[in-house]
Amino acid sequence: MSTVTSALSSLPTVNDPTAVTAKNTLDKNSFLKLLTVQLQQQDPTAPMDSNAFVAQLAQFSSVEALENMGTKLDTISLAQANANQLAVPQMIGKQVLYQSSALQVTSGQAAAFSATLGGDATQVTATIHDASGKVVRTLQLGAATAGANAMSWDGKDLAGNAVPTGQYFVTVSAKGAGGAAVATSTSVRGVVTGVSFDGSIPQLLVNGSTVKLADVTEISSAPSGG
Repeated sequence: MSTVTSALSSLPTVNDPTAVTAKNTLDKNSFLKLLTVQLQQQDPTAPMDSNAFVAQLAQFSSVEALENMGTKLDTISLAQANANQLAVPQMIGKQVLYQSSALQVTSGQAAAFSATLGGDATQVTATIHDASGKVVRTLQLGAATAGANAMSWDGKDLAGNAVPTGQYFVTVSAKGAGGAAVATSTSVRGVVTGVSFDGSIPQLLVNGSTVKLADVTEISSAPSGG
């Protein structure tokens, strides 16, 4: 069986780190080599059982089919990724609603956001922070129902003065009947001004920040003049 031993020695072994890195599975070529050597070295007076031989051929066919399927899936995945990259730029100029707590504020103008509540609330509070984390304004927004609720901040601080242009952050908390906390999440609207391909997936440029497509919950035409 020296030929079998030679054939086996040509295959990657666990003692060869380079070989393990390059090939750590038995592909169709290695499988076929083992099967061929086995046929060459079998005892003519006691040939392989036909059922066992058919079973090994079936295994070879399965290995080849799986390998071909993997190649086709890789091709489909690449084609889909390319299609997505070509489609995303079409969102430029569209208005999107996306999950975020960041508000891009222009001095003297109101900033809109949306609060999604996990249940009815008797009191909703929105706290506005600047980029350093300092509280700029606390809004008592009253009662709200479960689901998405459109809300806004007039862009003024605790003293009633218009805040400087820049990025601010809103944190929404809510309480239900009996004072129990209600789950909340915030979303903001903005117009897509560009697309970033700096990464494995394209991201939208909205309100001066990058936005993942997975965070977008609504797409609509930009308002007139927006």
